[in-house]
Amino acid sequence: MSVRRVPFRILLVLVGLALALSGTVATRAQDKKSITLWHIQVNDPGPALIQQAVDRFMADNPDVTVENVPLQNDPYKTKIKVAMGAGDPPCIFPSWGGGPLYQYMQAKQIIDLTPMMMKDNYLDRFVPASLSIVTFDDKIWGVPVENTSIAIVYYNKQLFDKYKLSVPTTYDDLVKVAQTLKDNGVAPFSLANKTKWPGSMWYMYLADRIGGPDVFARAANRLSGGSFEDPVFVKAGQMLQDLVKKGFFVEGYNGLDYDTGQSRTLMYAGKAAMQLMGTWEISTIKSENPDYYKDNMDFFPFPAVTDGKGDPKDVVGTVGDNFYSISASCKYPEEAFKLITYLIDDKSIEARGKAGRIPPVKSFKTDDPVLNKVIGLIGQAPSVQLWYDQYLPPELGEAHKDTSQSLFGLSMTPEEAAKAMEKAAQDFYKK
Repeated sequence: MSVRRVPFRILLVLVGLALALSGTVATRAQDKKSITLWHIQVNDPGPALIQQAVDRFMADNPDVTVENVPLQNDPYKTKIKVAMGAGDPPCIFPSWGGGPLYQYMQAKQIIDLTPMMMKDNYLDRFVPASLSIVTFDDKIWGVPVENTSIAIVYYNKQLFDKYKLSVPTTYDDLVKVAQTLKDNGVAPFSLANKTKWPGSMWYMYLADRIGGPDVFARAANRLSGGSFEDPVFVKAGQMLQDLVKKGFFVEGYNGLDYDTGQSRTLMYAGKAAMQLMGTWEISTIKSENPDYYKDNMDFFPFPAVTDGKGDPKDVVGTVGDNFYSISASCKYPEEAFKLITYLIDDKSIEARGKAGRIPPVKSFKTDDPVLNKVIGLIGQAPSVQLWYDQYLPPELGEAHKDTSQSLFGLSMTPEEAAKAMEKAAQDFYKK
């Protein structure tokens, strides 16, 4: 069989064409813009909700690639600090607003989103309360995306029915319910407090119910003689430790890990009857254990404390939950902001609602009675107290979590915990 030879001139043309094509591909690769997105949505359906929005964004913007990086809550807090300190943060990252985000703003590590939020009146899309915690110097530094989250007391309906228990409306009633459960061999309260913040919800609510939100505001902002040694904080510690001493929490609570679902699984198994946790748990339970969600899950607001000055309609939490900001080192801030809008556009809102979440937007409506119950609690709340560890500067947020965990561990008295927290505040503001 003979082999035909390609004429030299044709060979040159083919080689030139191949080189031209490869050059075009290389140019296109160089023109591709890259954005890194960090988030902490690691429990279903969180990762899927993020990825769906990212996929739609990349389909509509083929010149942009997105590196989507999910991280667990507590490791993320360390990782973002290190990345910021090293000058190598992702383009987009979440925060809870408040003190930590304020420090990034002061250090000029994030960009002012006000012009983008004002364009076409985009900011009017959001519930006004959701923007206050990311607004500093009359400028907006984050976009509320993930959820409207408040701390509520979840309970196992089957256990309440079994022991003929009524939903408590006062703290005294809550203690009586807990004692009945303990007497019948059921742990009244599930808690996974290894990372400290889950248990701090108890302290925050007790302080709010005893003294109202102004006590914390005065102490945190050093106003009108405010102090973390105020008798309200000491009393909150005493009431918390009373629950501990009565044996109302599951065994080993200070060593259990919330991020791996250890507190939820105890509820599913009927080994614990109640859990104080944020409303993001609704979405997780709905996805993780739909039968339990449908047949056995319910909740009630943290009850009123007798003779307390706090309004029992007050809630602890945040309208927005995770706020997404853009780092100052991001090469493509306009594209990054556009990606954020996909996370909370109409398609994402619909998906989040179906998943059991409450997006912080004015247009959100749902037929889910569980979510409507949460919306009702938020709508009637005179005060929404942001989590202490997010409201406070990072150093004081850590001090709050440390002292709270020590109260649970009975390694500090309420007076010692209050004194330690006040000293941390005094030392911080002397700097």
